[in-house]
Amino acid sequence: MVPHILSFARYLLCEVNVSDMNDLFLLNDQAVAAAVKAAVARIHGDYGAALCSIRFQVKYLNAHTGIVFLRFPKSCYKLLWSALPFITHINSRGQKIPCFLNCLHVGGTIRTCQKFLIRYNTQQLHRMLPKCKNEGEKQQIRQAILGCFIPGGNKEACEDDIECEEDEGE
Repeated sequence: MVPHILSFARYLLCEVNVSDMNDLFLLNDQAVAAAVKAAVARIHGDYGAALCSIRFQVKYLNAHTGIVFLRFPKSCYKLLWSALPFITHINSRGQKIPCFLNCLHVGGTIRTCQKFLIRYNTQQLHRMLPKCKNEGEKQQIRQAILGCFIPGGNKEACEDDIECEEDEGE
């Protein structure tokens, strides 16, 4: 039996921690990807940068919760993970946003990371709602957290612990 090429990917869930929560709204996928790639290159040199740039992708970013979902080859898992603590800021939309990335979960499939994200978001919802100033903020937080999903993902297609069809085209 030939192993499926996509089974050699890893998925990393991180939380972007900033001092001003409004800074999260300035972030985008490209800025986070650039910061991660720069940290890997700075810490592990050209070899690490080349290894991690193959099939590396920011799959999901939630500006309300600061959750970032990274996809990368299994072969560079330790290089990427070890470089994350060295990210001290992200340049986005012409601004330097001071932050750090906290690794929450590493998974071998999208489905396992989605399950963890659902549990984590439920905990975050209970933590964030009491801090809201009005009902509009509460509703916005509920929508952001409860509506979390991986774009292009198909929950029904992920019945067992294999890669979702969204990755088969890559």
